[in-house]
Amino acid sequence: MKYTTLGRSGLAVSSLALGTMTFGAETDAEQAHAQLDQYTEAGGTMLETADVYSGGQSEEIVGEWLRGQSAVARDRLVIAGKGRFSVGVDPRDSGTSRRHLRRALDGTLRRLGVDHIDLYQVHSWDPLTPLDETLGFLEFAVQSGKISYAGLSNFLGWQIAQAASAARGRFPLISMQPQYNLLAREVEWEILPACEANGLGVLPWSPLGGGWLAGKYSQHQRPSGATRLGEDPQRGVEAYDLRSAQTRTWRVLEALQGLADAHSQSMSRIALAWVSAQPAVSSVILGARTTEQLADNLGSVDVALTAVDLAKLNTASDPEPSAWPYGEAGRDQRSRVLD
Repeated sequence: MKYTTLGRSGLAVSSLALGTMTFGAETDAEQAHAQLDQYTEAGGTMLETADVYSGGQSEEIVGEWLRGQSAVARDRLVIAGKGRFSVGVDPRDSGTSRRHLRRALDGTLRRLGVDHIDLYQVHSWDPLTPLDETLGFLEFAVQSGKISYAGLSNFLGWQIAQAASAARGRFPLISMQPQYNLLAREVEWEILPACEANGLGVLPWSPLGGGWLAGKYSQHQRPSGATRLGEDPQRGVEAYDLRSAQTRTWRVLEALQGLADAHSQSMSRIALAWVSAQPAVSSVILGARTTEQLADNLGSVDVALTAVDLAKLNTASDPEPSAWPYGEAGRDQRSRVLD
């Protein structure tokens, strides 16, 4: 395992984080605890969770595991939580108001069985709540000792810039969680530059595109069986019909398979090595159903992609924006070369 600091903070994190979204839904408690053991034994230190994962069951499963660890082992961990969405039966009990985030954070601490967590992230932008109210709660949470650092998730570029500017000098805002993988590179246009400009470490979620970049799905056969899309082909942003209809998807998978063969590695490891190598990325969030999948993913730290390898993947996965403002004309105008 490799280690770095998260954004411009001094918080040391492992280069691979363990996401717990599957816990309690696709992965039962016994298998989840096995994953947590496997991950920490490999040197991993960052656990990523959220109150909405499996309606709170994920945090309860992590909390049960934490209670079985020694004080020394727990102290090595960086625990990251998120709040924004409804966990109960009332969909109105959501948002980033002071009231909701206070209740959400207290619920997270209770389910995890701890009195504080290292990083608490706003799970998504809330258009109804004034930004300063949200940031005021995060400032209070830091000052009260319930969290050490604050972060963002699923914010757009202009939202990141506003939040970072308003938080500066008040409390440490240090991270941002976007979807980022070879099939979802549009974050490079505004979101990643906003993170870099404001010192936020990037924590990519869905680095394997919901299994697409692991080579699970075929162009000529709809998914079936015990895979995410086999059970639900229309699942969210990774829906089979949505992605299979794009020529770019199959171009990326072909390039990924070629490099996997050349390096004698799995497609998953190559895809994870690519996203780990991107600027501003501090730690990549792994989300595995099984210990076998997690073992394969953890092996990505040993994959070293050359500049030629990265260029091949970059070319195959280029989202091909229009010339202005994100395409070649826009890049040329923003560049400045001194002879």
